[in-house]
Amino acid sequence: MDDLFALAQDPAAWVALGTLIAMEVVLGIDNLLFISIITNKLPAHQQERARRVGIGLALVMRLALLGTVFFIVQLTTPIFELFGHGFSWRDLILIAGGLFLVWKATKEIHHSVDPDPGPDMFTGPVTLTMSAAIMQILLLDLVFSIDSIITAVGMTEHVPIMVIAVLVAVTVMLILANPLAEFVGRNPTVVMLALSFLLMIGMTLIAEGFGAKVPKGYVYAAMGFSVLVEVLNMLARNARQRREGRTAVDTRPAH
Repeated sequence: MDDLFALAQDPAAWVALGTLIAMEVVLGIDNLLFISIITNKLPAHQQERARRVGIGLALVMRLALLGTVFFIVQLTTPIFELFGHGFSWRDLILIAGGLFLVWKATKEIHHSVDPDPGPDMFTGPVTLTMSAAIMQILLLDLVFSIDSIITAVGMTEHVPIMVIAVLVAVTVMLILANPLAEFVGRNPTVVMLALSFLLMIGMTLIAEGFGAKVPKGYVYAAMGFSVLVEVLNMLARNARQRREGRTAVDTRPAH
């Protein structure tokens, strides 16, 4: 208790907490994009439950991972070398997660462009189930969680700060999950934009797994600019629809 009281009086701890909360919230938004696209493919009566169960289990998994933080830090130790680069378990996890994101985003983009392409070598007539959707959510969250915990350890050594940051971020995810999913479902162009974000994040994870340092600021600046362009397009479409609606009313013949 005395340690927590002393920690609460440390300005550096508050700075670390604010930074970690911001990082966790940004990663949470990335997760929510993926969760929205996945759960929107479920029957309507299962979508909200799948989102809440997936996010809730992700919270439990993150807190459990924080309990093994010292083990997770050791995942950065190289286990073999290839092409002059030492690969650690963290690198392999990032590469696997990036490949999964690239595969999933590419598959969803293909489905959006051609909704009925027929079976291929990867997919058949099997529909997405709730358990499969939750499993995909947890797999992706595992990748982001391990990466964020390793980054958090570089900012602070205090586990309570990490726990608070995770709790705040997951609370934000629970609040935004349904509104974001509904917004994505109503706007097909936003779905394509979100899939392109997942594709870019997947490539970033693969690059980091191979030792390339990709500044996160550049990635999120590009994503922010894309969102701004899409918002302007949506405003323009709404304005055009209102003009067309008024024109239709004005040209309606009088009785």
